[in-house]
Amino acid sequence: MSLTAAGAAFAQSASSTAPAYRGYVLGPDDTVQVIVYGQAEFNVTTRVKADGTIVMPLIGIVKAGGETNITLAKVITDRLVSGGFLKDPLVNVEVGAYVSRTVNVAGNVNSPGIVGLDRPYHALEVLLRAGWVRSDGANFVYLRRRGQPERKLDVEQLVRGAADADPLLEPGDTLFVPPAETFYVLGQVAAPGIKAILPGLTVRQAIALAGGAGPSGNANKPALIKGGEGKEVDVDPSYKIQPGDVIIIKERMF
Repeated sequence: MSLTAAGAAFAQSASSTAPAYRGYVLGPDDTVQVIVYGQAEFNVTTRVKADGTIVMPLIGIVKAGGETNITLAKVITDRLVSGGFLKDPLVNVEVGAYVSRTVNVAGNVNSPGIVGLDRPYHALEVLLRAGWVRSDGANFVYLRRRGQPERKLDVEQLVRGAADADPLLEPGDTLFVPPAETFYVLGQVAAPGIKAILPGLTVRQAIALAGGAGPSGNANKPALIKGGEGKEVDVDPSYKIQPGDVIIIKERMF
């Protein structure tokens, strides 16, 4: 499947299956704090068990999995009233740790790890929470979602705010930023070596990125080894750099 088709599949999935957001849905290992105002004996901070339940003082086992903090507060209120413990309790539930609904961020970002989906997040927002793409990271990111083709997201398009390029993430998604694609500049330049490819980078710009030609370098007639393999050929300065290319700036003939 092409990247365009893959993007369409993600968009169709998001539009056809995502219900209106009603709040964070609790699941196993999430932590909740239950406060019954004026009734400290009912207050508790606890973890949602693997079966989706929590244990409350006096009222016992309460099903928390599948509830939001608002609906769980109502469930507890009803239990307190129906059990004859309180007549008109004021109950508040806050989520302390978001564990059951997360996405993974890996690769060349400043703070890789697990990001909790405490609300709906788009790819750009999660990358920002992960400290953004490092200087040695690629200008694209892979979105991997179980059961769907891998999708390639353009970082520049994310920053520009293109809605169709910045998908809403789902629990279990992974964002992976690979190392930057690179090329080489050798010969008579100020700073030879390996360089990261920027979008649309030309040979002329690449030479400037390497500090420009040295006093004896001839930037008007650069040579190129495409992909780092094959023979050396002359190249037009407007040629766009490809991964693995080797640019060679030779000495000027006096």
